[in-house]
Amino acid sequence: MDATLNRRAPIARGVLFMHSSPRAVCPHVEWSAGRALGEAVNFDWSEQPALPGSFRAEYYWEGAPGTGAALASALRGWEQLRFEVTEDAGPDSDGGRWLHTPELGIFYAQTDSVGNVVVPEDRIRSAMDSAGANAIELHRQLRLALGQSWDDELEPFRQASDLNAVVWLHQVG
Repeated sequence: MDATLNRRAPIARGVLFMHSSPRAVCPHVEWSAGRALGEAVNFDWSEQPALPGSFRAEYYWEGAPGTGAALASALRGWEQLRFEVTEDAGPDSDGGRWLHTPELGIFYAQTDSVGNVVVPEDRIRSAMDSAGANAIELHRQLRLALGQSWDDELEPFRQASDLNAVVWLHQVG
């Protein structure tokens, strides 16, 4: 029997955290995400306490490796959105994290198997070269490499989501 017949296509998993969306844009967000995922999706929207008048949702997704990038690309055109997309690392693929805010645009970082941001060696060398002996500039460069400005801007929206119940589903088998 051909060994390739027993191989399954790799599956990537991740989460879309829609931190804030205007009500009128919510259906368009679902349509864009569904198009990237290749299937219709319906989000469980709730009010976002950190920004009255906006709504938030979390969506756990599965797809081919690279689906996280497709989701982030599909949503980045809606400038008023605040979101993050994660894609877990798999046996044959790196993980990823995409953050978007209206003020900063989009940020991408590779992640390891437990979700830590991986800063490539060349990026660290570039930060050191740019900063020279200036420790404050090195600190600024490393914060940029880690996406700290995006995390700072999204943190109030993440904390507001802690008020919502989380249901974890585990696949057995």
